Amino acid sequence: MALDDQSRDPMTNKKMDTSKDAAVARLDRSPIHLLHRVGQCAGDVFAAEIGETNLTPRQYAVLVAVSLNEGLSQTDLVEQTGIDRSTLADIVRRMLKKGLLQRRRTKEDARAYAVRLTEEGWRVLRAAEPVVRKVDDRILSALPPKQREQLMIDLQMIVESLNQGAAPGKRS
Repeated sequence: MALDDQSRDPMTNKKMDTSKDAAVARLDRSPIHLLHRVGQCAGDVFAAEIGETNLTPRQYAVLVAVSLNEGLSQTDLVEQTGIDRSTLADIVRRMLKKGLLQRRRTKEDARAYAVRLTEEGWRVLRAAEPVVRKVDDRILSALPPKQREQLMIDLQMIVESLNQGAAPGKRS
């Protein structure tokens, strides 16, 4: 292969700009990259605001899901939160150690656990809710008011569309 061929787009056979500026421009137009960066920024804002509880956004999602459906199995939590099975098991273990959750074997399946919030879990959830609203507001404040609701609709549409083909328990 000639050196010149290496700098051609394999789909169009057009010469590609391989400069550093072109690479940055490609990242600036990449949904996967931009969504990842937004997630990093949102996580940083969350961590800065949440304070001493050291609660993570995923732990908060688990607290909310369990609070709405006490007695969910960990498999149900995977479906409710979109967190992959092994990550969720690790999160639940850490939350059990923190005293935020309790789990018991289910009557229907002795291998499965039903998860409930402890009193401490309820306290942490109630304390976190206004902070999470503040974080959500701060994130959305980057957009004009008319675009905020549309962003939420668009994000939900992306999640629903991409999850339609995903296997149960598969990370979204």
